[in-house]
Amino acid sequence: MDINILLILQEFRNGAGSCLVSFMTKMSFIGEMNTVLIIMALIYWCISKEFGAYLLMGWSGSRVVNGLLKVTACVYRPWIRDARIVPDSKALAEATGYSFPSGHSMNGAALYGGGAIRKELGKTLRITLGIIVVLIAFSRNFLGVHTPQDILVGMFSGLLVMWLTFKLLEWVKAHPEKDILVMCAGIGAAVSVAVFAAVKSYPVDYDEAGKILVDGAKMANDTYKGVGWCMGFLLGWVLEKRYIGFSTDVPMLTRITRLATGLISYYAVHLILAPLVKSGISGAAGTIVSCFIEMFYAVFVFPLCIKHFEHPTSITSD
Repeated sequence: MDINILLILQEFRNGAGSCLVSFMTKMSFIGEMNTVLIIMALIYWCISKEFGAYLLMGWSGSRVVNGLLKVTACVYRPWIRDARIVPDSKALAEATGYSFPSGHSMNGAALYGGGAIRKELGKTLRITLGIIVVLIAFSRNFLGVHTPQDILVGMFSGLLVMWLTFKLLEWVKAHPEKDILVMCAGIGAAVSVAVFAAVKSYPVDYDEAGKILVDGAKMANDTYKGVGWCMGFLLGWVLEKRYIGFSTDVPMLTRITRLATGLISYYAVHLILAPLVKSGISGAAGTIVSCFIEMFYAVFVFPLCIKHFEHPTSITSD
């Protein structure tokens, strides 16, 4: 039934014209991993450190959960399961890893759904964010890269992780000395997922020409990314809380300066430093370390630069 739904959507997509396909491509784009990460980092640096930390923690945790579910279920992508499925070419380029559950749906649930479940936001904004979550998830069906169960489990898993993250941070706020315990438990869980992904066996199937359909080791790459991001967040979060304490209660000009310098410097790390590190460290370790560096820069190193270079009167603890 899931394939039949995709075939119906595919027929509609082929006859719908470029405008609708373009819209769904844009919705898919705002659910991509790096898009979501940079938006959350900008919130963390420029708008609200508390809210940004909540989003970054929940998202990095959801990436580990997504990676664990993917390498456990090992569900092939729709076009591998049925040759009649022809995904949109642009969406196909971003469709990495196993199919179940949808990473884009979990990303959308983390960033936009994470905002929607926070009652301090206005009702209209929360409804809008909820609609965005649904549109991101549906775009993955419409573009032919995920089945309905992929996106449904992705959305609900992502929202569950964000709700648990909200409760966890409330507990940490009441017991601030427990942040190291949270860090150690989270890093231990992430490392365990990485070890599981590295040692488990993966299904091996071949096409009619005798070529392997899916390389399980490559499919686990997204799992290692999540592990690196999670570890980078947790260590950076504790260090920032204990030794930096930067504030987002600053003038608008300072926020704009942070946005510009943060974007430029983060993309230097993402496009230059992280690939260099990954090229020098082979296999899963290279992926984990490069993603660790990206997240650690966003959560700790750039706030450290803020503390050092901004005027002292604009730096107070949140």
